[in-house]
Amino acid sequence: MSITLIQKEIMLHVLSARFVALLLMCVLLIPLNFHINYQRYLQRQVDYQEAVKKENNKGAADEPWVHRQTTDPNFEVSKLILKPTPLSVFATGLESIIPRYLGMTRNGIKQGDTVLSSAPIAFLFGHLDFVFVVSTVFSLLALLFTFDAVAGEKEAGTIRITLANALPRDIFLWSKLIGGYLVFIVPFLVSLIIGLLVLVLQGFPLAEPDIYPRVFCLILVSLLYIAVFFALGSVISIYFDSSKTALIVAFTIWVFTVLILPRVGFLAAQIVAPTPTAESVYREKAAKQAELRAGLDKERSALFSEMIQDLMPEEPTSGGFAAVVGGPEYFEKMNEKMAPLEEAARLAYRDFAAELDQRYQQQRKYQEEIGINLSRITPTSSFISLATDATQTGQAKRNAYFQTGTRYYETLDAEMFSKMSETAIHSEETPSPLPPPSVVEPTLEETLQHAVLDLLLLCFFAGGLTTAAFLKFFQADI
Repeated sequence: MSITLIQKEIMLHVLSARFVALLLMCVLLIPLNFHINYQRYLQRQVDYQEAVKKENNKGAADEPWVHRQTTDPNFEVSKLILKPTPLSVFATGLESIIPRYLGMTRNGIKQGDTVLSSAPIAFLFGHLDFVFVVSTVFSLLALLFTFDAVAGEKEAGTIRITLANALPRDIFLWSKLIGGYLVFIVPFLVSLIIGLLVLVLQGFPLAEPDIYPRVFCLILVSLLYIAVFFALGSVISIYFDSSKTALIVAFTIWVFTVLILPRVGFLAAQIVAPTPTAESVYREKAAKQAELRAGLDKERSALFSEMIQDLMPEEPTSGGFAAVVGGPEYFEKMNEKMAPLEEAARLAYRDFAAELDQRYQQQRKYQEEIGINLSRITPTSSFISLATDATQTGQAKRNAYFQTGTRYYETLDAEMFSKMSETAIHSEETPSPLPPPSVVEPTLEETLQHAVLDLLLLCFFAGGLTTAAFLKFFQADI
């Protein structure tokens, strides 16, 4: 009997206009989306290779480069360049806002531009990727498939006739859920397979051992997320007797669940844990730099006066005095005495800026953690966090990138920057930078361990809403 009811439910959906809309949406959105994003990835890959080639061609034989790295403390001695991940085809995530490179200077780490800053108009209307399509479009379609599953039969009066035949309510509801879900995921999976074939034909490395398990994981998480909204739509359909009312309620809940609440969590975090703005941090750095520069000017003036006093008895004539003061020996002597003071001022500014940046990043991280936890009241936030981590474009990728940059800078500071004394500047040998390390990203197992809370929340939402639907349906007076 249950098989018959599931077949009936499947035929009911297949013959409806919403199934045609779903089929067209899947066939057009997913393969086309994969094709466009893969072309963008190829362009980013070309830019990355050009940046690496340019960085490798810069060496110790380049005399202006050698001079700048020893005299300009803000000169980028080396760069840790962000390598684009092929899985960004499925989820752009944070890759569009992560700096393309981290420049290593004697004054600290300098962040490069981002993909977003290089094409701001293209991102004006948002970025369309697979995770966005699933989290936004297919969640709405799942509600549209189920909002009248029970409410429609109540209005038509067919549910009483069906249940009057000694049909258990749990079998009736399971047939509704399973039949509708199968009709929904078959076009989804078929279009997904077509999209993957399109990628493979274009050269996408789907068969690599670090890629296909992540793609498979992303598909499973997407199916679980869709199941959450199928259960949500069933609850709404059971609670309301009118299909129109159920549709309005379903759309309202979708707006809050998908569009509003995930962002409200971060807005609330800004109130709960406020942080200084980047502009205020920049002003503090500028004020400290001006203070140190004023101190150096004062020391230089005092040294100038002292040297004048030393030269006055030896050079009685004004012409001889001017020749000595303006001569190369004078400047060499002045630079020799000022070099330790300038180096001390540079180190003081670097330590101050590093401490300020560390405190700022800690405050931002704390605020971000609060925002993430508050936004987890919706399944959309859990799905996006889990999906972007699985595709190596989420928080784990960003954290690994910045941690690698910090370790690289500490190594350069110990092996190179600390040895750039005034003696090294005037010597023929200048310390060469160590080659940048590779960013070690977490494995899929480590990613799932990091995102286990999001996975459990999705399972909780799916199981909890399904249980609520059955409990309400068992108690309903039909």
